[in-house]
Amino acid sequence: MTENLVMSEIEPAIRENWIPQFESNPNPAKDKLYVNVAFPYPSGAMHVGHGRTYIIPDVVARFWRMRGKQVLFPMAFHVTGAPVLGIAKRIANKDEKTLKLYGGLYRVPEETLEKFTDPITIVNYFADEYQRVMQQLGLSIDWRRRFTTIIPQYSKFIEWQYTHIHGQGKVQKGEYPVRYCPHCDQPVGDHDLLEGDSAEVMHFVFVMYEFGEYKIPCATLRPETIFGVTNLWANPETNYLKAEVDGQKWIISEEAAEKLRMQKHEVTEIGRIMGTELIDQNAVNPYTGAAVPILPASFVDSDMGSGLVMSVPAHAPFDYIALRDLQQQGK
Repeated sequence: MTENLVMSEIEPAIRENWIPQFESNPNPAKDKLYVNVAFPYPSGAMHVGHGRTYIIPDVVARFWRMRGKQVLFPMAFHVTGAPVLGIAKRIANKDEKTLKLYGGLYRVPEETLEKFTDPITIVNYFADEYQRVMQQLGLSIDWRRRFTTIIPQYSKFIEWQYTHIHGQGKVQKGEYPVRYCPHCDQPVGDHDLLEGDSAEVMHFVFVMYEFGEYKIPCATLRPETIFGVTNLWANPETNYLKAEVDGQKWIISEEAAEKLRMQKHEVTEIGRIMGTELIDQNAVNPYTGAAVPILPASFVDSDMGSGLVMSVPAHAPFDYIALRDLQQQGK
C-alpha cells in the first residue's frame, strides 16, 4: 500500500536539513561570488512582492553554485529611518488604525504588541518573521551572517564608503531640494512616509506681478505662457500675508511663507490682507506691462505655490472654464 504523504508535515525536517548546506565558508580552490540584494525594511510582514525580490537573487546564487563558484549569499535588514519611529509613537499613543493593522492583519501577539513602543523591538520581531518566511521559501541564504544596518561594524563601513568615494571626488556635499518632514526635522524618502510617498520635488517659477508697493508672485510650471495671461486668481476666503521676503514686499499665503522660510529665505510678516480685498484690483504683467485684473476663484489652494495664480485660458482649460463661468454670471 502506498503511504499518503502530507508534505506540510515532512517539510520542516527537510528544510532544517537544507539550512546548513547554504552556509558558505572560505574555499581557496573555488572562484568567489558575492550575491547581494536590497535589504528589506522590517516594519511589517512580508508580502508577495518581497517574494519576487528575493527569489531572483536566489536563482542567481544557485546558478553560480551549479557553475562551481563559492557563493556567499547573506541577508541583512535595513532598520534606520523614520518609519519605525513613527510606528512606535503611534502604538504608544494607542492609535486605533495602527493597533488594528499590527494586531489584526499582521497577527502580532498582544503581549508582543505592547512592547512595540520600542522601535528596536519592532524591527527585531519582523526580522525574525522575514527569516522564517524566507526559510519557508527555501532561499539559499547563509543566515549565520544576518545583521542589521545599525550594528557598529556596518555603520563604520558606510562612513568609510562615503569618505573613500568623497576622496575620489565622486560625491560632494551641497544643498539640494529634497522631500522634508518639518515635524521630524529631516529629509525623507519613499519608505519614510506613511502617506504621500508619490510626492515629488517640483520646480516652480515665480512670475512677479507689480501691485502698488508690493509684488504678487505667481508660481507656475509654464512661465513662457506669460504672454497669454488675462487675469490673476485669488481665493476670497484666504487671509494672505503682506510679507517682506529677502528685502522685497510680497503678498503670499501663510503656507507659502512657511515653505519659503524652510528654503532659507528671510520672511517677515508685515500685515494681512483678505482675498476679498484683492478682488477687482489690478496687477501689472511684468513682461507686457499690461494691467490684469485679480478675479475670485475658490479653487485656488493657499497651500499650492504662493496661493495666487496667473490665469492663461488659451493654455489651461481650467482657467478657461472658470473665466467663462464668471462671464456667464455677469462678473
